[in-house]
This record gives sequence, C-alpha cells and structure tokens, in this order.
Amino acid sequence: MTIVNKLINKNMRVREIPKWGVYLRKEWENHFANHLTKEEKSAIHMHDFEVFCGYLWHLFSFGKRDCVEREYAIEAFHNEPKGECYVFYQHDEQAYLLENAGLLNYADLIEEESNDLYVVDKQFRWTFVITHETGWCGPYFSKK
Repeated sequence: MTIVNKLINKNMRVREIPKWGVYLRKEWENHFANHLTKEEKSAIHMHDFEVFCGYLWHLFSFGKRDCVEREYAIEAFHNEPKGECYVFYQHDEQAYLLENAGLLNYADLIEEESNDLYVVDKQFRWTFVITHETGWCGPYFSKK
C-alpha cells in the first residue's frame, strides 16, 4: 500500500504537490538551520554532493540543533498535535500536504525509511525526520 493510500485510509486529506521538494527543503533549512553560517553548513555536509551526499538532517547528527532522537523522537512526534503538515524527501521532488493529520504516526511512514523523509507542520514550528540510517542516525524530532 502506498503512503498516500495509507493516509487516505486514516481519513487524512492528501494533496500531492509535485516539484515542491526544492522549495520545502529550502524552507526547512531557513526555519531550522538559519542560525548557521554557510561555512558551518558546509562543515556538516548539508549541501555536499561528493562525500556525504548533502543531508539536511546532519543539522541534528552533528549536534547543531537541539532535538530528541530514536524512540524519544517517535514519542514526541506522536504527542505533537498535527493539523496540516508537509511530507517531503531529501532526494526527491515529490511532496504532500496533509490535512486532518492528527492520526499521522511513525508506522505510517516507516516504509519510506529508505528515503530520507521530513515531516513539518505547515508553519515550520516542529519537524520529524526519518533517515535512511534509522537506528544509527535518527529518527529526529525538533521544535523551533
């Protein structure tokens, strides 16, 4: 079952927003990594295309922003009120806007873990990140 079907079956309204990946990644960076300089972002390989392939979640794995990890991140995500939120990926342009997302949980997203997946509320006040290295790095949950 696709992620869209899973979410629709939970009475969420799912709007596919193709080609929004670049925009949402930039907004995520503007809201959660705006305290870092360009050099600091480079040092943690946020935009690296050679060694580490550039991951926004390096913000957390390098300790540059407070977060909770692993089971604590999942618990925080489950406890966070969710109305509308975006779901997007590190290396894909596909994105989704979810409405009535109160029942969204980790189990709905776990099959996507081979892709780095970001969930953020529509106002970018909190984020939940599932990495392709879950168990070693992540998942992560952080609030602004």
